[in-house]
Amino acid sequence: MVSVTQKITPCLWFDMQAEEAAKFYCSIFKNSKIGAISHYPKAGQEIHRKPPGSVMVVEFEIEAHTFTALNGGPNFKFNEAVSLQVRCETQQEVDYFWDKLSKDGLEGPCGWLNAVMTMKKLDIAAIECACAGNDRR
Repeated sequence: MVSVTQKITPCLWFDMQAEEAAKFYCSIFKNSKIGAISHYPKAGQEIHRKPPGSVMVVEFEIEAHTFTALNGGPNFKFNEAVSLQVRCETQQEVDYFWDKLSKDGLEGPCGWLNAVMTMKKLDIAAIECACAGNDRR
């Protein structure tokens, strides 16, 4: 499944939710698919401490970009320290992805500049006004 042209593959660390997360992301993006799934063996259980046969790594692809989801344990928590940007052309597209990706989660600030600092979900019209020198707030 690994693309020859993709030099870097992001690895998302989970405790035990890697497969669930991969399925979640693939349900949101049209051009996506689950790839290889590997499982923890009985050997090495004293180190990995995962039930034999449980999911270890899930490869998945979104828009021709390969990702890895790893059930690495509770050592590191999945958080907003790393973010993925989704390029959107319209407010409707922003709304679709915002609603899907933030469902049952927490909304946080999404940007750093000008009008964006006051937003959680992007408002394209407000950004365009700010760029034109108008304050729509």
